[in-house]
Amino acid sequence: MRAPIPLPSLLTKRGITMAARTQDGSAGDVDYGTAGSGYASYRRPDEHVARFIARALGDARSVLNVGAGAGSYEGAARTVTAVEPSESMRAQRPARLTRAIDAVAEDLPFADGEFDATMALFSVHQWSDVAAGLREIRRVTRGPVVILTCDPTRVRDFWLHRYAPEVLDTEARRYPSVQDLASGLGGDGAVQTVPIPLHCTDGFNEAYYGRPEMLLDPGARQACSAWSFVDDRVRERFDTSLRDDLDSGAWDGEFGHLRRQPTYEGSLVIVRATP
Repeated sequence: MRAPIPLPSLLTKRGITMAARTQDGSAGDVDYGTAGSGYASYRRPDEHVARFIARALGDARSVLNVGAGAGSYEGAARTVTAVEPSESMRAQRPARLTRAIDAVAEDLPFADGEFDATMALFSVHQWSDVAAGLREIRRVTRGPVVILTCDPTRVRDFWLHRYAPEVLDTEARRYPSVQDLASGLGGDGAVQTVPIPLHCTDGFNEAYYGRPEMLLDPGARQACSAWSFVDDRVRERFDTSLRDDLDSGAWDGEFGHLRRQPTYEGSLVIVRATP
């Protein structure tokens, strides 16, 4: 493992220049030293989603996990090497998982073609330079690259947009288009929608499609990075308006069928590309 990169700093390699990392080491637009506390409690791997990831990885034996966070879904692979720049997120990894390497997607400390497959799960929107990160991932990967992300053209279809449009507008701006991800990886690409189960244990915003009360929990909101881009005024307005509609029955009158809907096809997708 290479020595930690001094912080703050500018990282440069192969013509890549990235903005300074935070003191926590976070390299994207969110400081997980502040926003990531308690992340592992709310963002627990969901078995249904994990099966989609495992199928996309196929029979790969050595898998690189880029932006590994607290290690969700590493059980979907056989042998995992994890990369995570945030010190806070690395500290939340369970002891049963391998230690994560302090590195960023745009500058991976591995040889060409070192891994059978690579996965990047809910992390591409955190990269400082998506195109550079995709090139690096393809460089070190012999086989499939599996990206779990959200389609920015579909995030505003979720009922949350009625109550906190600023949050989903932020998500729509941050997530790269699925077309850009597929073309950036090259080779043969495919995009698959991942249905979200009603009791999804991975607490991203759409995971609560049929459990709106969960988003009244500040900890649940904090585990979704888009909420860190809005101010207290937005959070207070959301809290008040959703509570009022739940108390009056207005939310259930319009969206109550979602409480009984076993899965929800929203913006969650897997982009899979092979050389």
